[in-house]
Amino acid sequence: MDNNTKKMLLSYAAKIRMGIIESTYGAKAGHPGGSLSAADFFAYLYFKEMNVDPKNPKMESRDRFVLSKGHCAPGLYSALAYKGFFPVEDLPTLRHIDSYLQGHPNMNTVPGVDMSTGSLGQGISAAAGMAKGAKYMQNNDISVYTLLGDGEIEEGQVWEAMMFAAHYKLDNLCVFIDCNGLQIDGPCGEVMSAQPIDEKLRAFGFEVMVIDGNDFDELEKAFNAFHQAKGGAKPFGVIMNTVKGKGVSYMENQVGWHGKAPNTEEYEIAMSELRAALAEIEEA
Repeated sequence: MDNNTKKMLLSYAAKIRMGIIESTYGAKAGHPGGSLSAADFFAYLYFKEMNVDPKNPKMESRDRFVLSKGHCAPGLYSALAYKGFFPVEDLPTLRHIDSYLQGHPNMNTVPGVDMSTGSLGQGISAAAGMAKGAKYMQNNDISVYTLLGDGEIEEGQVWEAMMFAAHYKLDNLCVFIDCNGLQIDGPCGEVMSAQPIDEKLRAFGFEVMVIDGNDFDELEKAFNAFHQAKGGAKPFGVIMNTVKGKGVSYMENQVGWHGKAPNTEEYEIAMSELRAALAEIEEA
């Protein structure tokens, strides 16, 4: 990846993280930890990878994305806002009664959201259905992406969807799993270990890569490998090892930040750190 592209992606990732903090602070609720761990993924997806048009959100030929771990809506909303689907200034209205930005994605109110999600395990099923429709009925050039959490894949429905995707040879489907190691009740390995995830995915008929999900060079390799594997009649799975709360010092690897908002003091610390990180990127 050339330096200008990486600088652009690093800049958007920092802005997306700032949007996550702004929105959860404004809501006095929400899920910052898993949104922050996936911020680099969101930056690459929306600013390098996907064929989408903020001026035409329902464009038929667009790629699709389903946030299966729907509680990480702050990360998705922030990416959509910086992409131009709606004003960045609306992010602090997250979860407000009169806001279109509710706690989980709503395809009926939020431009750029392709599927309403929130009940864990269901998003990947919707994505698999979209991929089947695109491949067999619509346009095989359309790629469908979905993001799950490592806690989420404890849901049995996830594996039914994996089996469906392999059976129908959905090589236009790319499944990302954000493995930050923590879920609401504690470390995933203690609550209900899903390991070895890579072996399970291969057993269910997937092509598989394991990457550092907070590294843009690694993300680029994964997306490129997905495109190169198209035509091979297998869905593609990417296991992203990430840091929960990435980018905010006191949130990193802390399970308590799975589902709570920063107070005023914590907000100021987080925004100060993120502004400094953005300034360093832009000055480089």
